[in-house]
Amino acid sequence: MTPMWGPQRIDSVTARFRLWAPDRETLALEIDGGAPIAMRRDAEGWFSVDADAAPGCHYRFRLDEDLAVADPASRAQHGGVHGWSVLHEPDSYAWKCADWTGRPWHEAVIQEVHAGVLGGFNGVAERLSALAELGVTAIQLMPIAAFGGTRNWGYDGVLPFAVAEAYGSPDALRSLINRAHAHGLMVMLDVVYNHFGPDGNYLGAYAKGFFDEHADTPWGGAVAVSQPAVRRFFIENALMWLRDYRFDGLRFDAVHAIADNAFLDEMAREIRAELPGRHIHLVLENENNDADRLGPGLYDAQWNDDFHNVLHVLLTGETDAYYAGFASEPTSRLARCLAEGFIYQGETPPGEGAHPRGTPSAHLPATRFVAFLQNHDQIGNRAMGERLTVLADHDRLRAATALLLLSPQIPLIFMGDEDGSTSPFLFFTDFTDELAEAVREGRRREFASFAAFVDPEPRAAIPDPNAPDTFHASTPKPGADAGSWHALYRDLLAIRHESIVPRLASARGRGADVLGDGAVCARWEMADGKTLTIAVNLGDGEVGFPPAGEPLYALGTAGAPGSFAAWLA
Repeated sequence: MTPMWGPQRIDSVTARFRLWAPDRETLALEIDGGAPIAMRRDAEGWFSVDADAAPGCHYRFRLDEDLAVADPASRAQHGGVHGWSVLHEPDSYAWKCADWTGRPWHEAVIQEVHAGVLGGFNGVAERLSALAELGVTAIQLMPIAAFGGTRNWGYDGVLPFAVAEAYGSPDALRSLINRAHAHGLMVMLDVVYNHFGPDGNYLGAYAKGFFDEHADTPWGGAVAVSQPAVRRFFIENALMWLRDYRFDGLRFDAVHAIADNAFLDEMAREIRAELPGRHIHLVLENENNDADRLGPGLYDAQWNDDFHNVLHVLLTGETDAYYAGFASEPTSRLARCLAEGFIYQGETPPGEGAHPRGTPSAHLPATRFVAFLQNHDQIGNRAMGERLTVLADHDRLRAATALLLLSPQIPLIFMGDEDGSTSPFLFFTDFTDELAEAVREGRRREFASFAAFVDPEPRAAIPDPNAPDTFHASTPKPGADAGSWHALYRDLLAIRHESIVPRLASARGRGADVLGDGAVCARWEMADGKTLTIAVNLGDGEVGFPPAGEPLYALGTAGAPGSFAAWLA
C-alpha cells in the first residue's frame, strides 16, 4: 500500500509532497531558497504537489502569511519542531547486518533506556557490549520522536516520524541498531499514539478532525483513529520504524487512552503481514488488562503493571495512589500474578470512580506478560525519582530481583538496575516561558495530596522539570555496591538462558500458594513437561520452602526473610 503521509521520491530529482489539511482551502509548499509552490486539494482534504527536491533539502508547508509548519510526517528536522523539515532518504544507509531477522520473543531480557541521559544514540551504542555480556538480549528506547526543546522523557513528542535532533541523526540511530544486532541484541522502541505534546503540535491549525472532540486523555486531546487519515498516520509510523530503521519491535504507550480495539487489531495484523520472515515483537501498555489483545496474530505481550505494583507494596509498604489497589492481601495478589498473569481480571479496585478492570488471563502463556520491578514511570513519577535501591531493604530487593529474572514472565529492567544505581530518574522537560511555569507548578500540585508534600516547603523542594540539573541528575551512576549487584544480575541471567529459556516458549502457570505473610511458592509447566518451582520470602517471618526437585538457584537461608529458591523437576 502506498503511504498516505510524508514525502515520496518520484525519480532522482522529483519528490511528491502531501499533507492532510481538511480545514484549509489553500496551501503552499516552501523549499528553502525557492518560491512557494501552490498545492492541489482533493475532496478529502489532501493537498499534494510534485516538486524538484534534492535529498537533504529543507521544506515546510505555508498555511497563511503568519504561519508555516513542519510536515507532521517529517523524517528529520532542522532547527527543532518549529523549524524546517528535512527530505530524508532512508535507503542510502549501508546496513552491515542486513541478514538479521531478530530473536524469538521467549529469549527476551529487556533493558529500558533513555537515549538522552545516556549521551544520545552514540552513548547508548557504547553500552551495548556490556549489556550483551550481562545477558540482556534487547534494549527498549524510551520515545525518540521529535519534541519541543532538547530534554524530554519523549512522551511530549509532536512529530512522530522524526528523530529528536538532540539524540543524533537518523543514520546515528541506524548505526546504533546495526551495532546492537552485531552483538545479538534486539532493539525495541516505545511509541506514543494516544496524544501529542503541547509544544510544536500544529495539527489543530489545519486538521482539527485529527483529534476526537468528545474524548480526552490525561496528557492532551485524544486522537481520532476513527478517521481513515489518522489511522494511516499511526500505522505508517509503526511500519516506518520497523522497516526503515529495522527495529525489532514496538511498545505501544497507554493504548487504553486510544479506546479503539479494532484499530489496535488492524495495526497489529498489518504490521505482521507487511514484515514476514522477521521476529517482530509488539507489546502493549494497557490499563485494561485485556487478554483478548494478546491472542494469536496480535500482540506478543503486555507490560504487567500488576507485577510491579504488588511487589512495590511488599518491598516498601507504600500504599498511596495506585498502590492502594494492592494494599489488601498483597501476598495473595502476588501468588495470583505469578500463576495467572494479571491480578485484576474483572475486579474493581478501591477508590472513588473506580470501575471493573481486566479480563481472565490464566489461559495465557507466561511470556504474554512483561514483568518489572521498576521502569521510567514508577521511578520518575515519584516526586523525588527514587529507585528501589533507596526505598527497599536490599536483601528483599535481591530476592525480588531473582524472582523477576528467573520467573517465566519476560523480564524488563531499567538502566542502572544492574549496577545497584541509587541515582534518581526525575521527570524532566525543556519548555519555555508560560508552559515551563505551568509544568513546574502542575508537578508540585500533583503531589499536594501526598502526606509528605502537604506543606508548601517540601513541595517547593520537588525538582523543577525544566532545570538542566534535573536532567543531568537522571543519568544512572553505579551504586556503592555495584559489583555485587552486577554479579547477581549476571549469574541469574546465565541461569535463565541455560535452564529456563530453552523450556520457555509455551510455559504456563500451574498454581501458587501463600507460605506466609510476604512469602509465596509458584509453579509453571514448561515446554518440555518439566515443572519450574519458585519460592520467595519478602516478609518479616520465617516460612518453610518445600523442596521441589533439582535446585537451580538459592539466595539466603531457605525460608528466612529475603530468601529465594528455584527448582526444576
